[in-house]
Amino acid sequence: MYLQVVWVIKKDLGPVLTGCSAYQEVSISFCNFAQNFLRMDTELLEQPAVKKQHLQTRNLILHNDDVNSFDFVIETLVDICHHNPLQAEQCAFIVHHKGKCAVKTGGYDALKPVCEALLNKGLTATID
Repeated sequence: MYLQVVWVIKKDLGPVLTGCSAYQEVSISFCNFAQNFLRMDTELLEQPAVKKQHLQTRNLILHNDDVNSFDFVIETLVDICHHNPLQAEQCAFIVHHKGKCAVKTGGYDALKPVCEALLNKGLTATID
């Protein structure tokens, strides 16, 4: 049984089976299998990578400002972030004394609308 396989190294894709010639039917089947297997592997390599920022756990950071009152910040955290009043008050004090506080954690996609809601209320917030 004789099997000849031709490999070519393509940039950033690794070895790719480009052609084969076989002298027995079993070898042809193997050659077809190998081509299909490598084609699947190449397709996986060519798929766009999922953005890591959407999968990682992020923090929604509330920043201090000189405009909004404690009561407004506390009410906003209760309404938008679903904090209980004590938790919202503690976050407001941390923001006031430290300059910023992580008020919520989660994935980027979950935090983005919450961050936008805080910004729409006039607070300063970012996702880290």
